[in-house]
Amino acid sequence: MVFGKQTVWVGALTVALAGFGPGFDLAICAQNPQQSTPGTQQQNVPDAPRPQTLPQLNTITPVVALPDAPPPEQTSTTEAPASDGQKAVGSTLPSTPTSGTQTPAEDDNAGAPPPTLGEGAMPILRVHVNFVQLPFIVKDSKNQLVPGLTWRDVRVYENGLRQQMQNFSSDPRPMSVALVIDQSVTFDTMNKINNSLHALQDAFAPYDEVSVFTYNNGVKEQTAFTAAQSARLGVILERSKGPGRDPNMNFGSALDQTTVKNNQAVDPQTNRGSHGGIIISSAPKEFHTLLDAILAAAIETTHANRERLRVVYVISDGKEYGSTAKEKEVIQFCQTNNIQVFATLVGDSAVPGFGFIDRIHLPMTMRDDILPRVTALTGGQTDPEFRQGGIERSFANIAKQARTQYTVGYYSHEPILDGKFRKTEIRVARPNLTVISKDGYYPTPRNSAPLPVTPTATP
Repeated sequence: MVFGKQTVWVGALTVALAGFGPGFDLAICAQNPQQSTPGTQQQNVPDAPRPQTLPQLNTITPVVALPDAPPPEQTSTTEAPASDGQKAVGSTLPSTPTSGTQTPAEDDNAGAPPPTLGEGAMPILRVHVNFVQLPFIVKDSKNQLVPGLTWRDVRVYENGLRQQMQNFSSDPRPMSVALVIDQSVTFDTMNKINNSLHALQDAFAPYDEVSVFTYNNGVKEQTAFTAAQSARLGVILERSKGPGRDPNMNFGSALDQTTVKNNQAVDPQTNRGSHGGIIISSAPKEFHTLLDAILAAAIETTHANRERLRVVYVISDGKEYGSTAKEKEVIQFCQTNNIQVFATLVGDSAVPGFGFIDRIHLPMTMRDDILPRVTALTGGQTDPEFRQGGIERSFANIAKQARTQYTVGYYSHEPILDGKFRKTEIRVARPNLTVISKDGYYPTPRNSAPLPVTPTATP
């Protein structure tokens, strides 16, 4: 009986634990918080996924049209009698060897399936080529894109000589876009940029990849190339929002005099001194390292595949001061590596006729007319937008222009590595059309390197 009572108590305890199991586990979890290994923290920025790849074409493997040879036991070794006027068809198998004859060695490859096209050892030929590809945009008098052009409408010139086209395409290409965001603009312009960045990802396709750079007094890379539709890019764009700069107050104005020392108004933003009884006031210098940012973004795009469209997209007011890179160096680098620069011009520079006095460059002052020149000489375009809605629409317009370009290819007859600039021009045999393309290119060993050519096997 005692043993029976113990059994009953044990069974009751088991049922009680089973009934209170979930609550018991929750209590344990509440008392013991989740532990983590020291040194491991939650990652705020998602990992950078790769963009989607385009589907592979011409991947159909040819099949064998003829059936395999029948087994030996099903094939007769005797010859059929010849009919009237028809030669007898012999067997496909050798006849039975007679005495005194040696049986040949059996072939190891007998009955093996034929090799598949593209497999096995094939000769590789290496040839030097000087192939040039030029993307270009065509617009009408209303600044609208012109579709439907064919190779018969296009003429290509290099150094004034017409070239024979070897390739013409209007197919969209996946893009590798290096985004440059100017954080040195005024706070009101920066606020418009910050509020419009949410629409940037919608302008790209899943096959595109984007890297982000910001600059103020210097250049900072926010992320390397990541998929354009990834969650990581959304987090990076949120982190790339800046406060902007306060506009400079005129010296001597009421807003300029904010600090009083010894009953005298003192501007804390200036460094005053006296020299020979003359008061010297030197305002702090503003640095707008636009060229450095474009060059850093252009270098990043060279890591992309050559088959992808390389684009540097700048959102800026176009002011430049304090960069170590020169304008000519940036343009030459982009022309050499087939990089196009597109831009959305914001702020006062986006308003026609507004701030025209500031555009007159004075010695030792900043420039704000560099960005349109860089975009024009690299085959891109500048879209001036002052309002927030216009900035959001410019994202889709710029992406559409870059994606729906025409591309022509030809073999240059100039020396492969002479290092000289080659001026190119694309003309369209239709009236009232404007062609937007880069001014020329510099040949480099990388672009003119030997390319492997694999012979195409015919089925």
